[in-house]
Amino acid sequence: MSLDTPTLYIIATMIAAMLGAMLLLFGNQERIRALKWWGTAYLLGATSVGLWTVTGGTLGDLPSLVLNAVGFIACGIVWNASRVFRGRKPILPAMVLGAIAWIAAALTVAPAGSMIRVIIGAGIVTIYAALTATELWTERRRSLQRRWPLIVVPVMHGFVLMLPILLGSLLQPHDPKFASSVWVTGFSVELVLYAIGTVFVIFILVSERAVTAHKTAASTDPLTGMFNRRGFAEASSRLIDREAHAGRPVTALIFDIDHFKSINDRFGHAAGDEVLKLFAIIVVNTLRLSDLSGRVGGEEFAALLPCSLEDGVIAAERVRAAFANSGIAVETGPVDTTVSIGVAGGPAGTELEVLLAAADTALYQAKRTGRNRVEAAEELPLSLENWRRKTAGVSRPPQPSVAKLA
Repeated sequence: MSLDTPTLYIIATMIAAMLGAMLLLFGNQERIRALKWWGTAYLLGATSVGLWTVTGGTLGDLPSLVLNAVGFIACGIVWNASRVFRGRKPILPAMVLGAIAWIAAALTVAPAGSMIRVIIGAGIVTIYAALTATELWTERRRSLQRRWPLIVVPVMHGFVLMLPILLGSLLQPHDPKFASSVWVTGFSVELVLYAIGTVFVIFILVSERAVTAHKTAASTDPLTGMFNRRGFAEASSRLIDREAHAGRPVTALIFDIDHFKSINDRFGHAAGDEVLKLFAIIVVNTLRLSDLSGRVGGEEFAALLPCSLEDGVIAAERVRAAFANSGIAVETGPVDTTVSIGVAGGPAGTELEVLLAAADTALYQAKRTGRNRVEAAEELPLSLENWRRKTAGVSRPPQPSVAKLA
């Protein structure tokens, strides 16, 4: 079956141009800058190949150099799009450096040295492709298992758009049948497949962005920006497993803001929300980066620290003192802000619910003995089941009830 190569090129460039426009549209709607960059690259690449196809290689040397340069700029934009996708700043001079190098090489090399031009052009495209792949490969905000098209398709972008032009410049002057050869047909078909593959890139980007947003919303407290109960439990489970493999202990802290209902009643819920946000900031800034913290109730917060019970008590005391001295005030006057904290530590692999149960017992002890204080649990239930039976008042066979932490 005979395929009309110029027609395939026209179809491919039209599809690439439409997809480029779609990328720009989605980028504006979803506020994803990387989509805008990729959309611009696809439009420039489609323009370069489309003009080269329509003119049939009849342009002079200077217009041909400009078309090639536009294609190289498209490759540079694709690389910068991958940087923007990672949250990094684009490097604008490097985006046009390939085009400048190509023009300089083309003007320096004699027309008889067309092979050297091809090698230089292919080298420029390869460098941009390698940079793009490196940017996406080192991206750690999303799983790489499902994102291999995001690496492959941008890499193929430069090759698909530039190789027909480069090979045409090399072979067409020496082969009158080049326009209908299997090489050009293969590249035109590949260009169509590339344009269709871009749809998958759009789908992956938009769907992963939506999934990430939903996961973040499901695990984050909207008022404080901390983990909510679900997010804290999931992150804590991973931390406990990691520390258990290393044989290291973990310590849980439970914070309860003292007389919080009274703050809401006297100063209003807006002031209460400000107190909650202030306490969240104090917890995050006082604890270490390796510590986990979250809001697990109305005025109740929790933290999990990869450390011993003694170090956990020290950390809790720092939080208590910082909150007591925060000095928050509203229009009607200062707001007394103190917090009671319960601390419980356990050996490697202790379940989170067991730690929180023991810390909760210590917390109530702190409230009963005057509030604005830190209490450490001296005992830890041997198992979660034992703790549940004890709190439910269910009798159980005689057995050791607690394990000393000291």
